[in-house]
Amino acid sequence: MSLHNTYFPGVPTEASQATASAVSSVFRGAPAVVLKLWPRGCSPAVTPMKKARALIGDAGAFFSNAFTVTPLCCPSRSSILTGRYPHNHQVHNNSLTGNCSSPAWQKGPETLAFPVYLNKQFYQTFYGGKYLNQYGQKEAGEVSYVPPGWDQWHALVGNSQYYNYCLSVNGKEEKHGDSYEKDYLTNLITNRSLEFLDKRSPQHPFFMMLAPPAPHSPWAAAPQYQGAFNGTKAPRDGSFNKPGKDKHWLLRQAVSPMSDTSIAFLDNAFRKRWQTLLSVDDMVEKVVKKLEDLQLLNSTYIFYTSDHGYHSGQFSLPIDKRQLYEFDIRVPLMVRGPGIKPKQTLKAPVLNIDLAPTFLDIAGVNLSLVNVDGESFLPHMTLGNGTARPYFLVAHTGEGHAEADPACPKLGPGLAHCFPDCVCEDACNNTYACVRTLTENNLQYCEFADSESFVELYNLTSDPHQLENIVKKVDPALLQAMNLKLIKLQSCAGITCRDTK
Repeated sequence: MSLHNTYFPGVPTEASQATASAVSSVFRGAPAVVLKLWPRGCSPAVTPMKKARALIGDAGAFFSNAFTVTPLCCPSRSSILTGRYPHNHQVHNNSLTGNCSSPAWQKGPETLAFPVYLNKQFYQTFYGGKYLNQYGQKEAGEVSYVPPGWDQWHALVGNSQYYNYCLSVNGKEEKHGDSYEKDYLTNLITNRSLEFLDKRSPQHPFFMMLAPPAPHSPWAAAPQYQGAFNGTKAPRDGSFNKPGKDKHWLLRQAVSPMSDTSIAFLDNAFRKRWQTLLSVDDMVEKVVKKLEDLQLLNSTYIFYTSDHGYHSGQFSLPIDKRQLYEFDIRVPLMVRGPGIKPKQTLKAPVLNIDLAPTFLDIAGVNLSLVNVDGESFLPHMTLGNGTARPYFLVAHTGEGHAEADPACPKLGPGLAHCFPDCVCEDACNNTYACVRTLTENNLQYCEFADSESFVELYNLTSDPHQLENIVKKVDPALLQAMNLKLIKLQSCAGITCRDTK
């Protein structure tokens, strides 16, 4: 969740002069923003986040076509911070060698992340929770390293944990144990964000970014919520437990139908994920109440989103992300704030690279001077207009181990994140780039960097669950046109990423 003195997470974008005028007249100064990273894989209609939906979505705008440009934690978060596609910020996976919080990232793209620009606009900035997967490691500057632009820094060292973790608190190590009252990370982030709001200077706007671990594994729910959702199962939608027919090799290798043990495992994971989210829902309620008590609620933008989607049994893949399909690349997005009418559902496609430009747009930054691939969606929310991008890029760089998985020797090397029954969620041949379009046609076209040079094409109007790869059934002229769009997007930078007509 991000709050922009007006509560919101920051993302640089380009706005028309008319929009900038509207913002300044509504806010009479820089608005505040709060950003909350939304739980992955949760439908806003059927979700444990009922308070969040009522307090943010119903009070403002819900985006029905929000996407990540890459369905993996560190590359996606790097896109949120910079407003750039992965081929421009060069973070490809969750490892240091993949540039996740690496020295190269810190010396390059991170110096141009949106909090740097907000800080120059005299915003008071707060970060709490998970940052980038390799943050705080020895090779990444250890806990003493605080990324530029953040005034208050309470960042998790490494990947998601709820207990027994380390924080970097303004560059100093702070160790936590297993006490719910003292250490439960979701609550700690909440409490420190409330303290920040109490102590902030009323003379300057603020930005808060809150990133609790939920619902990431290890799925440690608060004690009072550990019995919730008994009997709840993962949704059995159109692609649940279906074979990956006519799909690339990684999908074809999955055992289908799944074993009873795999289904029981993914159902249990689904329940536990929902249990952890009840504390996040409480977080939203407490922050909104604090803003109301401080008479800041009406002048604060609040953004609620996620870094990627998630699957639970779709195409017989037990649990994970990393895939090109709708369940992994769609993310929830809700925003409330000044000038945003309540109970709106906005259909224009919005990407996570649009968050940074939007934050900067709200802050009054001249976006023509900022190097971002995304664009501000502030006009869509406040003026009811804005150009809907005709198509966009989704990409992922697959990972695999050099040696074969001992549990799956027959599949050979190059695999990663394998479950029982030799179902692997990633592989070197899972490197792909896709063009997604929702305007003229509702299509997704993907090319794989593998030995098969595999191609997938889906018509999501007639096939919303992407069950049928129609690449062999369509006019070759369509494939050529989609290929040319993909080539253009894969080499785009800045304005050329937005000039997609």
